[in-house]
Amino acid sequence: MSSPEISGILEISKELDQLRKEQEEVLSEINKIHKKLGAAPEVIEKLGDTLLKLKNLYIQAKDLSEKEVKVSTALLSQLDALLPSGTPGQQRRKLEGNDQRRKRMKTDSDISRLSPAVRNHVEACASLKGEQVAARIRPENAEKDVWIVAKVTHFDRETKEFDVLDEEPGEDEESGGQRKYRLPMSCIIAFPKRNNPVAIPEFSPGRPVLAVYPGTTELYKATVISTPRKSKSEEYVLEFDDDEEDGTLPQRAVPFHKVVALPEGHRQ
Repeated sequence: MSSPEISGILEISKELDQLRKEQEEVLSEINKIHKKLGAAPEVIEKLGDTLLKLKNLYIQAKDLSEKEVKVSTALLSQLDALLPSGTPGQQRRKLEGNDQRRKRMKTDSDISRLSPAVRNHVEACASLKGEQVAARIRPENAEKDVWIVAKVTHFDRETKEFDVLDEEPGEDEESGGQRKYRLPMSCIIAFPKRNNPVAIPEFSPGRPVLAVYPGTTELYKATVISTPRKSKSEEYVLEFDDDEEDGTLPQRAVPFHKVVALPEGHRQ
């Protein structure tokens, strides 16, 4: 093994260490906010800036996780290239014998290298199988993305992608009338758990959100008028953008478990 090859591996290792240090710093900040929210859950609707900071920290943690996977993959590739080889036939048989085991082990090893916060996020994604989620898709021949209600059928821990079914029946007979999509984590938002409304942070009045429009399986941008706690119910009162009737925006009731935070950079 030559010195340049060793130097290359060491440089990648240093980059990997730096990414892990950055992940630890982000995790520390996330934990501080979690403690702050846990200490005063009754005033959570007044902590809009804090919740926005928490969201940005999770986005940063996700980006760092994806970078870590790329750097780890590059390091593994260099190590594989430097492994001692026997005759071509021996090496080929060895690689074939280890290939399936390597595939099985790769996902678990990737997850174990992640920071606790990101690892917990991956586990949370895996737990969404069978659940309804908000999914961002690009319909055929459409010029822009739309958000729909979809059901998770599988989460691939290796590629960090979801397999989902559109909850709106379509014309695809092979899939039982439901369209299938494979989407990255950035295109999925979990809905709040409907069986635990007390533990769900509320969006304060005036806050823009993404919500299921009544009677449909699509989500649109809306503004919070009244919260479940204020109205002593399990519904938000919302005004949806571009929903004018006779020059005014009607106020519509939407269950709390069909309302999520408006994604950053949302356009509709």
